[in-house]
Amino acid sequence: MTVANKSAAQDTSFTTRPEIVGTFGVVASTHWLASQTAMGILEKGGNAFDAAVAGGFVLQIVEPHLNGPGGEVPIMLWSEKEQRMRVLCGQGPAPKLATCEYFKALGLELVPGIGLLPATVPGAFGAWLTMLRDYGTMTLAEVMAPAIGYARDGFPILPRTVQAILAVQSLFVSEWKSSAHAWLPNGQVPKPGELFQCPVIAQTYTRLLTEADAAGAGDRVRTIEAALEVFYRGFVAQDIDRFYTEQPIRDTTGERNTGLLRYDDLANWKPTYEAPYTVEFGRYTVAKCGPWSQGPVMLQQLSILKHAGLENFAPDSSEFVHCVAEATKLAMADRMAWYGDPLFAKIPIAELLSDDYGKARYARIGALSAKLFEAGQPGGLQAKLPDLDAAARTLKVSDTRFGVGEPTFAALPPVSEWAKKEVFIGDTCHIDVIDAQGNMVSATPSGGWLSSSPTIPSLGFSLGTRLQMSWFDDGVPGQLMPGKRPSTTLSPSMALRDGLPYMVFGTPGGDQQDQWSTEFFLRHAVYGMNLQEAIEYPAWHIDHFPISFWPRSLRYNQITLESRFPEATLQGLRDAGHEVKIGAEWSEGRMSACTRELDVKGRLLLRAAANPRGMQGYAVGR
Repeated sequence: MTVANKSAAQDTSFTTRPEIVGTFGVVASTHWLASQTAMGILEKGGNAFDAAVAGGFVLQIVEPHLNGPGGEVPIMLWSEKEQRMRVLCGQGPAPKLATCEYFKALGLELVPGIGLLPATVPGAFGAWLTMLRDYGTMTLAEVMAPAIGYARDGFPILPRTVQAILAVQSLFVSEWKSSAHAWLPNGQVPKPGELFQCPVIAQTYTRLLTEADAAGAGDRVRTIEAALEVFYRGFVAQDIDRFYTEQPIRDTTGERNTGLLRYDDLANWKPTYEAPYTVEFGRYTVAKCGPWSQGPVMLQQLSILKHAGLENFAPDSSEFVHCVAEATKLAMADRMAWYGDPLFAKIPIAELLSDDYGKARYARIGALSAKLFEAGQPGGLQAKLPDLDAAARTLKVSDTRFGVGEPTFAALPPVSEWAKKEVFIGDTCHIDVIDAQGNMVSATPSGGWLSSSPTIPSLGFSLGTRLQMSWFDDGVPGQLMPGKRPSTTLSPSMALRDGLPYMVFGTPGGDQQDQWSTEFFLRHAVYGMNLQEAIEYPAWHIDHFPISFWPRSLRYNQITLESRFPEATLQGLRDAGHEVKIGAEWSEGRMSACTRELDVKGRLLLRAAANPRGMQGYAVGR
């Protein structure tokens, strides 16, 4: 595939910040403190795996509305020593007590979006420590020290974190008393930018390290394994079991329900390594997590779009946007029909990612936008979809005072009560790291949102609510089952170029993750934009599928674009039948990316870039 001429498109020569270039190491993430923490670990002699773990733990503290110690994380890594890519699944499964029959007996058609009922086993801690044990070089105390310091001594709280707290203030005060204690110091919503402390999390992690150090007797690996024991079979698991068993919590059912997660669920779980799935696209081999994530959505889009001749269109043209948007519709329909935990359901992933299937799906794209939800027939199989009308019925009988969506919190109070008009409350985090040896990490931590489940008072953090992504319908791949991973939206990315390890990248965004990542990748791979140019270029997303979060609402044929697109593009999309929605100038995408390549003298050259939208993502390197 040849690189397209950018002359017909918008000028990309100006960016808000430079593309970082270095040889020692690079980091890009969704928060400047996590990026600098990871870079600091590299400066101290750690490798990319040490750095990513340290940055990941800091993200739990400084972006608590987007992830937390009780959340989950899928990780993609390249080991220079092993010369291979691996996926590390930190998505915990459903509890043993979480059955369709249990929820139906409560009169529910969907798993609630907030409270205790939607909890899965918290997988982030296990995944981070497993990578540190197997690939890192530093001690657990060294990589956790920055996060503990920020939790104990304070960090500048983000305006968006304050917005999240403000949105659920009444819920915290009236019902979730432990969350009010943690996030409303002295009964007040914190002010943006003030130093905020999470002392109970600091105490929890300090106690965990103390117990692990005693059991590890100075051995790095034994100490990490002891910490895993403490979290999943020690006091952390015991406190989670006690709170989820004994404490009824109000949720969207309008009732107070105890949770389903138990000690044995944590004690019997371990993160797992898997091989990534890949698709070839020109010079590139793009790799993603398996169908328990939405990662194959990006691979399917590329499998379709490799036949589209995208280089013939300008990257801000209606033709380009239309073609990519229509491919996204097809891939998202297949996600709904065919994705799930392959340990519990037969997933035709080879057929979905085959070149022949990509060609057949591309043939479905016409000059006009698709108005219907159209799953394919990989291998001649017939799709069985869940009951997509469940959302409408659920909303009629649910308590929506505290919001819907990802995370599931309420709309903000009127502008008169909150001065910032542009509301941009996120959902997830991301971090990429490459070190001087060429090791690479891409991770997308999420869950444990402060606003979606109550703080466990003895631990200081909340657990995830990822079970809301399950269905009750018999025979669908995403059906709820005990021990089964829900189909997470979390989706880190990795790419080889000419067969060599090249790029790690990703973004928060729920259902938008593999839309924004695909757009970014195409701008870089097809149009030759550097990383920062590709991140900052005008972006969009479509809504043409049931959202992955409670109440699983369905919208058809809507495309939301940043207002920086040319008017001719917007009109061209309208003429093609799209329902066009115009967003703010800088409202779509939260990408981070790092690359490695050899220069003309065979030296390793590293690059990094981060998203300026929201004014908190940052890339660093030297």
